[in-house]
Amino acid sequence: MSDHDSTQHDPSVPRDAFFTLHHGLPRQAPGSDATTRRMLEAAGPLPERPRVLDLGCGPGRSSLLLAAAGAEVTAVDLHEPFLDELRAAAAAQGLGHRIRTVRADMGALDLPDASFDLVWAESAVFALGFDRALAEWRRLLSPGGTLVVTECGWTTEEPSAGARAFWDPHYPLRTVAANTAAAVTAGYHVLGVVPQPESDWDAYLAPLGERADTMDTSVPGMTEAVAAARAEITLRREHGGDYGYTGFVLRPADPRWRTRAETAADHPVVREILTAAFETPAEAGIVDALRADEEAWLPGLGRVAEAPDGTVAAYALLTRCRVDGVPAAALAPVAVAPAYQRTGAGQAVIRAALDAARLSGERLVLVLGHPAYYPRFGFVQASVYGIRPAFAVPDEAMMALDLDGSGAVAGGTIWYPAAFGV
Repeated sequence: MSDHDSTQHDPSVPRDAFFTLHHGLPRQAPGSDATTRRMLEAAGPLPERPRVLDLGCGPGRSSLLLAAAGAEVTAVDLHEPFLDELRAAAAAQGLGHRIRTVRADMGALDLPDASFDLVWAESAVFALGFDRALAEWRRLLSPGGTLVVTECGWTTEEPSAGARAFWDPHYPLRTVAANTAAAVTAGYHVLGVVPQPESDWDAYLAPLGERADTMDTSVPGMTEAVAAARAEITLRREHGGDYGYTGFVLRPADPRWRTRAETAADHPVVREILTAAFETPAEAGIVDALRADEEAWLPGLGRVAEAPDGTVAAYALLTRCRVDGVPAAALAPVAVAPAYQRTGAGQAVIRAALDAARLSGERLVLVLGHPAYYPRFGFVQASVYGIRPAFAVPDEAMMALDLDGSGAVAGGTIWYPAAFGV
């Protein structure tokens, strides 16, 4: 079977009928070019001609977009007719020289280690399972490479019995939060999450429904294939609020730095790092005051990065702030010991702090910092969301990060803990 369709292929549906029903459709799974671009943007800067592996590519809608953006794409699928479609489309668009097709099982890839800057899998990870895919595909990434996968998951803590009856027998779903935690546990930093909008489902299911209405059900297996398609359409109409696809943009953690929550034993060295980084004891005093402020302190969101010898190399802290009364988290301070500056320790500890914030359920992080540095972590100008501080700062220096990617960020004035003195 192909690695590329929105739900696990029902084994009761003959494969030939299944593929006949799906061939030539604009999409074989929920998605859109806009969502693909959002995930690509979240992946951050790439080499000038990035090497991209598109797994479970199907007819290659994503492969074509990535190639048009300048990538050298290796497109993998088990179903040769889909690869035929991709080759024809690539030739028609003048992209044949940038796309190489490979018929292969994405669970048994004969590809060299560290050979891709970006590994991409939209609506295909179910063929292996999220955890196995993250474990096995890591070896394919070059240093600093990024993995982008979309995974279907529960969007509510209490999904309906009808939705569970559809999913549980074939592919039990987890929540987005549980998949995020699984990615962090597997050794990745989460660069971004991209919830797919309902329009992505419409782009898939509407043409599928129209196709199902035209199929000749006297063809062997087609009755079952059409019934399965209609069941999927009905499920989405009746229980679509219970589940959905989310894009996860992931990067393996830098193995040079072990990151963890700070402990009381770390406080003296953290004070030394802060004093050295800011040249006065004021910043260290702010951190001491924040630790004593029960309303400001967020347990587990003070993070350290350890050098290979176990010494603390960098520190990042997130504490509670508010935007017109709505809880948010403030990233400050961030400091790196002088011996480890410009080594990646700062980036490692910031990413670890942001991962911890995601796992603890934070929705929004704010930072007042260098506008050339923090966008690499996904921060944008806070004013985009109508968020502003209560004091005068350059607009580009006040930044915000929407952790759940929903865009549902309330605007207003930022109020910091008293320790900051603003």
